Amino acid sequence: MREMKTFKAISLIERFKKVCKSYGWKTSESEDWIAVGDEFHSFLITRCIHPSSFRAIVANRKCIVREGPTYRVVDAAYSAWLFSENPQLEIYQVIFEKPELSKKVAIYNLSPLFEGEKLCIKLNRTDSLVFEEFERFIKREFKVHLRGYSINRHKPESVTATVK
Repeated sequence: MREMKTFKAISLIERFKKVCKSYGWKTSESEDWIAVGDEFHSFLITRCIHPSSFRAIVANRKCIVREGPTYRVVDAAYSAWLFSENPQLEIYQVIFEKPELSKKVAIYNLSPLFEGEKLCIKLNRTDSLVFEEFERFIKREFKVHLRGYSINRHKPESVTATVK
């Protein structure tokens, strides 16, 4: 079942990348990033991750870009983490501890969606056009309600996604 959830997340990103191409944004065939101009927006799909590993990866913000037979490492302007299982509270705390991270890193808890609910819990305080479009995409394609995560209450709070 866990593998199926991960497969669903990968499939969701592949469908979303097709939408991004229609906007003229550059997408990768083999990696999960979208480039708008010279900014890379990276998607990281996971079931779970240890908070110390999460902290190290979000602090690094690197993205691998394949160009023909070669690869290069670039700085990702933004990173979105797509969790197929509920992330630990400590994952959210990493973002809240360092407010500058919340401007560059988004978290999407897709586990309710994969359990059959029409719900996605998000923590997105970035100004990423790609992540805004991703939210519109999942709302439109899956009829999903997005709820913002509030660490103060340790539970989701209802929010309305803005459309620009």
